Amino acid sequence: MKQQSESWVPIPADSDFPLENLPYGVFRAENGENHIGVAIGDSIFDLREAAAAGLFDRALPDCAPLGAPTLNQLLAFGRATWSAIRVRAKQLLSSDGEAVHRAKNAERMVIKQRDVMLKLPFEVSDYVDFYSSIEHATNLGKILRPGTEPLLPNWRYLPIGYHGRASSVVVDGTLVVRPNGQAKLPDSNSPAFGPTKALDIELEMGFVTGRSTRLGEPIPVEQAREHIFGLVIVNDWSARDIQAWEYQPLGPFLGKSFATSISPWVVTLDALEPYRCPGPPQEPPPLPYLEQKEDFSYDIELQVFLQSAVMHQKHMAPAIIAKSNFKAMYWSMAQQLAHLTSNGARIPAGGLYASGTISGESPDSYGSLIELTWRGTKPLKLPSGEERGFLEDGDTVIMRASAHRDGLPRIGFGEVRGTILPAE
Repeated sequence: MKQQSESWVPIPADSDFPLENLPYGVFRAENGENHIGVAIGDSIFDLREAAAAGLFDRALPDCAPLGAPTLNQLLAFGRATWSAIRVRAKQLLSSDGEAVHRAKNAERMVIKQRDVMLKLPFEVSDYVDFYSSIEHATNLGKILRPGTEPLLPNWRYLPIGYHGRASSVVVDGTLVVRPNGQAKLPDSNSPAFGPTKALDIELEMGFVTGRSTRLGEPIPVEQAREHIFGLVIVNDWSARDIQAWEYQPLGPFLGKSFATSISPWVVTLDALEPYRCPGPPQEPPPLPYLEQKEDFSYDIELQVFLQSAVMHQKHMAPAIIAKSNFKAMYWSMAQQLAHLTSNGARIPAGGLYASGTISGESPDSYGSLIELTWRGTKPLKLPSGEERGFLEDGDTVIMRASAHRDGLPRIGFGEVRGTILPAE
């Protein structure tokens, strides 16, 4: 592993947030207002305070976006501004300029993450969930349509997706209430209404868009980087029994719209650039508007942990139930964005576009419980002796992600967790 760059802010050796990362987030400051900051080690560098002190005047003539309560104003500025702010933040936090920056009293702008509340980093103006893992789509086809071809005829030709509910996107740590809905009764063609009995997770990554487009303006694959600010971890909670009853003929609805959790730190594409890699081969070749001339996949390792209420009470650590990697996704973010806008649909600053469940080839790499337990027929065995087909009340799910490459430091995304509360 490459030696990490030095900062005057202490950075633990195993931190997700070395100087090479500097992801953006929003925290509640002592004055009760939301401030924009970047994560550095187990601390936060307050960009609002740094901008007010004039430390960003050279990078950003108009510092208003850094004083805003969310990232949306900054997202609207575009890549040149994003990159300039990140370069300046790295200069300010580097050991090389310690004396100069301390003369500006910069150390007062560093706050411990444990001392503040992290907020939803941007106002989610649009939300789309894709279905871009060929392994996940194949598994779901086998589970839901046994004896038929798992992949539907259109799957290899376009990134399948649907518009979700932006108002239900919540930040890490938000409690998730078990949803009610209609589900088909056993051995019947009629439903009953009540709490879901098949509450599931979906391990995903999501990209955040900046620089809005006009209605009627498509984004070519090669220009996708100009519109993608960064990535977050996404857990798109799912009620499989509600979903199974309602999804025909129009697709997901109430079984998916009750909660979508994201991590609080947005890791920029600039930080992830060294971890870019080839994606899987695509056969047949994509149509011309989806052709990629450069790599647009990323080597990001993903983990899912589960802790039951019993495990929590006994002080037992969460158990890892799945490991996967974002680079396995069949359709890339650039292709997803190009397809999404190919009909002229507008993208706004602050749009969230989730990858869809990220599953690998091996059973321990599946990114949902419906796959991991094969729709509950092969329950997971927890260290407490309990079994799980789907989630029970009191269960806590934790997802983590980090980018790796030989010779480079590891950069991480933190985590996104949620605990299930009983239905209301």
